Amino acid sequence: MTTQANVKDREGAAPALRGQVGEPLTPLELAAWRGMLSVHAAVVRRLDADLRRRHGISLTAYEVLMLVGDAPRRRMRVSELSGATLLSVSGVSRMVDRLVREGLVTKEPCEDDGRGAEVALTTMGRGRLRAARASHLAGVREEFLGRYSDEELIDLARAWERIPR
Repeated sequence: MTTQANVKDREGAAPALRGQVGEPLTPLELAAWRGMLSVHAAVVRRLDADLRRRHGISLTAYEVLMLVGDAPRRRMRVSELSGATLLSVSGVSRMVDRLVREGLVTKEPCEDDGRGAEVALTTMGRGRLRAARASHLAGVREEFLGRYSDEELIDLARAWERIPR
């Protein structure tokens, strides 16, 4: 493994494990960065495939349904959804339009601002979310959380807190 080799090398020749600003990433930095990207992509692909197969919705659609279902008034503006996801406002609008066609959400004018739109779950949407949530959480535990001890999860949670959001 690249990172183990770097640690071993450090004990001997003591190569730099961390680069300076503007320099290429060191093997250790590259292994950490690419590892995070690779694992994230693989886990997301498997979770997405499972939701599509079991519930007929993508991971992104699930995320939108979950955010709306968990919102204080069980309603969210399209712009709020965009801020809470990796989708642009137009991307959220297209996703919401698909979910409207599937009968999972409604899109209604905002009461306090007629220019904006709010998204709310339908009865069918609440049922789909409930079923998909159970599958998704089981998948998150199987694909990611279950691979670590409680102590390792504490360390991971602390590590993520260092990165601004």
